[in-house]
Amino acid sequence: MRLFTAIYPPAEAITHLTARVAGLRLAAASAAGTNVRLIDPTQAHLTLAFVGEVDAARLADVRQALRLAVDDARDRAEAGGGPPVLRLGGGGRFGWGRSTVLWADVRGDVSRLALLASAVRAGLTRAGLPSDDKPFRPHLTIARPGDRMPHADIEADLATLDSYLGPPWRPEELVLVESRPGPPSRHHRLTAWPL
Repeated sequence: MRLFTAIYPPAEAITHLTARVAGLRLAAASAAGTNVRLIDPTQAHLTLAFVGEVDAARLADVRQALRLAVDDARDRAEAGGGPPVLRLGGGGRFGWGRSTVLWADVRGDVSRLALLASAVRAGLTRAGLPSDDKPFRPHLTIARPGDRMPHADIEADLATLDSYLGPPWRPEELVLVESRPGPPSRHHRLTAWPL
């Protein structure tokens, strides 16, 4: 099983972002038939930790580790006024050429979100489970245009995203997700813990 943990923004935040994305050159290219791989709004999420391949026999261990991590994070959040207040805003790019990915940035109480991500990763490590060791960079993937769009169009879309700021929201739950390869790839929510 290929697993990751995620926070799903509420529908209002995704609808707001989707309206901005509809005005980007990416959306026009997609409408014209270019495979820019726009994100499915129903799958839009913030990844907190990529777990990776885990034998199905260890799924109970993963769930236990995440439950304990969320319990710890929830206790700290309650002492600090509840879950962080976040907003999608701005944007950026990972990679070049074929590996180009565009994303919306996360603003607000990002340091508190990073603490949750750290608790999740530490909980997985304590349980002897894999987790991503890359630095945490909260973002929401918008599209994977690769090299199917001119560089100038991608730069223009990034400039348009610079002024974007979505509505504030609080994450409600941490979700354990199974990623099923595609195309298109599909995400199946396995378990959720309230924050």
